[in-house]
Amino acid sequence: MQSLSNIVTAPQRATRQAECDKHGPYESQQYTAKIWSNCPECIKAADAAAKAKAEKLEREQEQRRWEARLERSCIPVRFLDRTLKNYEAKTDGQQQALAFATDYADNFDKALETGRCALFVGLPGTGKTHLAAGIGLRLMKRDNRRVLFTTVMRAVRSIKETWTRGSELTESEAIEKLVAPDLLILDEVGVQFGSETEKLMLFDVLNERYERRRPTLLISNLDLDGVRAYLGERIFDRLREDGGEAVAFDWASHRGQA
Repeated sequence: MQSLSNIVTAPQRATRQAECDKHGPYESQQYTAKIWSNCPECIKAADAAAKAKAEKLEREQEQRRWEARLERSCIPVRFLDRTLKNYEAKTDGQQQALAFATDYADNFDKALETGRCALFVGLPGTGKTHLAAGIGLRLMKRDNRRVLFTTVMRAVRSIKETWTRGSELTESEAIEKLVAPDLLILDEVGVQFGSETEKLMLFDVLNERYERRRPTLLISNLDLDGVRAYLGERIFDRLREDGGEAVAFDWASHRGQA
């Protein structure tokens, strides 16, 4: 056992008075024969400045990451500021639609487990795209989920473009881009009648998402029967499975209102 008398204590550092041009006199400690400590207030200020710079850099990087996510989502620029919080719900129907959208976004993990889809139907200008974009923005911002917003016409066109000579993507790769996101928001369902080939493309996308339990949110100006007729019974039946719901936006358009 080592006796207390044998324990060697670390020698105290030599000190001397020093003068800081900014903070005045301070006690400097000797580290080596030629190295003495600098002004502690200057050290604190330098540390604070370095921390602030690092935090600013992180905020800038996060902003760039957010902007990249927004760009990949393809949410229209007009709707990038349409959140669930700034949706004006004045009527009972609007309040119910907002409650559904909020619940769908806040419980999206459960939707991913089952592949639960949703359908917003109603006349133009009733806020369908606002709430759909609000869901997508919340999922990206809060949960870093992959969201893709597109119209049926653009989705079909993206697949058709792979048929041209020199296309950089194969048809399977184009379909995968529509299947891969955690949430696909598919707008303007039923705007054009669509050929059987186009309907088969749409079926391929939605069926693949159904099999992978990837939720899809569809938006249409048609009523529920019109959407069913457009999509066909096979697709419509898949949308209803696992608790899929339709929300009717059956109030007047707010466009042009003061």
